[in-house]
Amino acid sequence: MANSFPARARILPHFSEPDLIIQYSQASGAFEALEGGKTRVRLSPGDLYVYVNGIKVRTQQVSGQSAANLLPSASIIAEQYSTATYMIQSRAIYDRHDMAAAGNYALSLPTAQDYALEQGIYQQMRSGLLYGFNAANGEGLLNTPGAIAVNLPPDSSGVTTFSGYDNGEMALFLLQQMTNLQIGMYQSGFNLTDRIVIVAPQRIFLTLANQAIIDVVSYQRPGAGTSTVGQAIAEVAGSQGNRVEWFFDDTLIGKGSGGGDMVIMTIPELVTPKGTPYNTNQFGEINPQLKAINLMYSDLPAPIKIPTPVEDGALSILQEIRVTAGWCVRPQGLYLISMPF
Repeated sequence: MANSFPARARILPHFSEPDLIIQYSQASGAFEALEGGKTRVRLSPGDLYVYVNGIKVRTQQVSGQSAANLLPSASIIAEQYSTATYMIQSRAIYDRHDMAAAGNYALSLPTAQDYALEQGIYQQMRSGLLYGFNAANGEGLLNTPGAIAVNLPPDSSGVTTFSGYDNGEMALFLLQQMTNLQIGMYQSGFNLTDRIVIVAPQRIFLTLANQAIIDVVSYQRPGAGTSTVGQAIAEVAGSQGNRVEWFFDDTLIGKGSGGGDMVIMTIPELVTPKGTPYNTNQFGEINPQLKAINLMYSDLPAPIKIPTPVEDGALSILQEIRVTAGWCVRPQGLYLISMPF
């Protein structure tokens, strides 16, 4: 990795500002789609695959006024799911001369290189989370087999693009997708509190949060004239005990159907519904059980740093981490909404 700290000419006398102008990159919220908003740190460095066992049940009964002679039974069906792991690595090489040159710019080169390597690894992890390392294997949340793909329908005026869409109808559309999401996951009733996560490009997210005031029309709309789409959604969902969290990632621009923007809507973690005292979800009480909808495994919570001396007095800093791609194990809990901007 090259470092560039050119010599400079300066006029005396002068004032030198000690603070640096640092390049910023977008801090992605895509990882919030995972259980707990982080990877599941369970791997060993040499693990090449992750396997998860699944259990399904098929129940049968007989009912009648008299005892039956031939009784049916419940069927327990075992399955296995798997995904590959990948090693992400990056390296920096520098010597004391590079450190001295960086010092002329009031920069600690070891610290800067550490942050640069970590940022590159985290960006690659974000790519693996959303798009997979090998998309042909169904890796990444956007390539999940069986995920619910939804296209933005025309509004009442025939508008099919996000930027011209009726704000009130946009709020109702997104609330409808949340309703469908909860229905598909049986996450309703019994005082359940769902964390519903929406990840979208900034131009979608910020418009809905700050700008898209719901219009006043001939009939009453939630938030009409006062609330944005984002505020109305949060208020309506919150009144049902649900928490809606918005995050952004601009790599989703153009990743939807037909080149539209992609909006991810998901419930990252299941809440087990209990019907008392007669629980028709009694089998759901079995433990241990995995309640995550979206997973990403890693061997460490952050990349490991391995310093190694090299020839000519230089130092090599290797950073690496082993991860899986993004893995949705319950595709009915993942909605992929395409919105032409």
